[in-house]
Amino acid sequence: MPQPVCLIVGAGDYIGAAIARRFAAGGFCVCLGRRNGEKNAALVAEIAAQGGNAHSYSLDARDESQIKARFAAIENELGPLEVVIANVGGNVRFPILETTERVFTKVWQMACLSGFLTSREAAHYMVPRQRGSIFFTGATASLRGGAGFAAFASAKFGLRAVAQSMARELGPHNIHVAHLVIDAGVDTAFVRDRVRQRGEDPDTLPEDTLMRPESVADTYWMLHHQSRDGWTHELDLRPFAEKF
Repeated sequence: MPQPVCLIVGAGDYIGAAIARRFAAGGFCVCLGRRNGEKNAALVAEIAAQGGNAHSYSLDARDESQIKARFAAIENELGPLEVVIANVGGNVRFPILETTERVFTKVWQMACLSGFLTSREAAHYMVPRQRGSIFFTGATASLRGGAGFAAFASAKFGLRAVAQSMARELGPHNIHVAHLVIDAGVDTAFVRDRVRQRGEDPDTLPEDTLMRPESVADTYWMLHHQSRDGWTHELDLRPFAEKF
C-alpha cells in the first residue's frame, strides 16, 4: 500500500515546515509547495534523515495551471492525496489611503484565490474516492478587520466563506473541511520583527506568549484524525495570555 500523501500549499519555514514534520513523523509522504521550492531543501533532507518521505516543489498557488499540474503529478507519481492544507499567508499592512488596486488584488490572490484553487483541485480528486481532509489556515483577520488590514481581512473573510461553503457541500462526501483561526502572533521571524518595531525585545516576552508553529501542526494532525461523528469545522487557537 502506498503511503498516504499530505500536500501543504504555502509551505514556508515555520507553520508549513512544522506541519510537514508532524505528518511525516506520522507516516505520511509530505509534499511541500511554495514559490521557491528550493528553500525547503534542508527540511526535505531533515525529514529523510529521520526516515520520512518529503518532496518540495516550486509552486505559485495563484496560478490555476500550476495547481492543476502539481496535483496531477503528485497523484500519478506518489499516490492519492489524503490531506491538503491551504496555508498561504499574505499578512501585509497598508493604511487604506495607501492600499492601491494592485496591493488589494495581490493580497486577495494570495490569501483567498490560492486557497480556493487549492481546495477545489483537492475536491476533484477526493470526491470520487469519498474521503479526505481539506484544511485552511485562517487568522484573526478572518473574523474582524483591523486598521491597516483592509486588504488582508477582506481576503481572509473570503477564504473563510469558501471553507464554510465547501464544508457544507463536501461533508456528505466524507470529506472533512476545517478552518483554523490562528488568533495569535506565531513565533516567526516576521512576528519577532513586528515585536521589535513596537519597542519590545521578543526574547524577553513571557514563555508561551508567541504561539509555536508546532502547536498549529499538532492541531491539524488532531483534526485529520477526528471521528466523523464529531468533526470540527472551525477552531480558534491562541496562547493563554492572548486578549480576545
